[in-house]
Amino acid sequence: MSTPSFTDSPRFIAAIARFDAENTKDPKRIPAAGIEQPHELAYSHWLTDWVMRLAPNASEPLRLAARCQHLCRWEIPRDSYPATRAGYLKWRQVLKEFHADKAAGILRGVGYDDATIRQVRELNLKKNFPADADCRVLEDALCLVFLEHQFSELAAKTTEEKLIAALQKCWGKMTGQARARALTLSYSDEEKRLLQLALNS
Repeated sequence: MSTPSFTDSPRFIAAIARFDAENTKDPKRIPAAGIEQPHELAYSHWLTDWVMRLAPNASEPLRLAARCQHLCRWEIPRDSYPATRAGYLKWRQVLKEFHADKAAGILRGVGYDDATIRQVRELNLKKNFPADADCRVLEDALCLVFLEHQFSELAAKTTEEKLIAALQKCWGKMTGQARARALTLSYSDEEKRLLQLALNS
């Protein structure tokens, strides 16, 4: 999992530590990297790792946005909104604002300037996708985390039709570089079948 390097600024190191400390409070635990971890803490590291693999020279705002993308997500559970398409979309929008606001408070607290906070916020909200290069990297990383770590879980609890639609939507947002990376991931036979169906439809 990604950790700050010795060249990072004190405020960057402090922000990453604060983000990780918040996500450590996630009550949901999953196996990750050989140990049981809070889900959102593991997720933030997966996302950071993919950002750095896709863009080794990623900007500071992009690296910050990756680590706080799902900050404290469990505090607004899905069942707090109606189990409808409209309810789902409203939940997702509220979450984006929640993550962005919570992250901004932490960044301000460790000494970041308004311009950097605004950049991180815009990445959290995906305001300039797909025009902004950093936002494209972040979206690629989000899709790769889904395919690598969440695909099988979703396949076990949703219909084939909905899963194929989700895969197609994911694939449609990815750049060629990310798609090439996605094809090198390890999939079960059933996951390969579903992915093939999605790509051939």
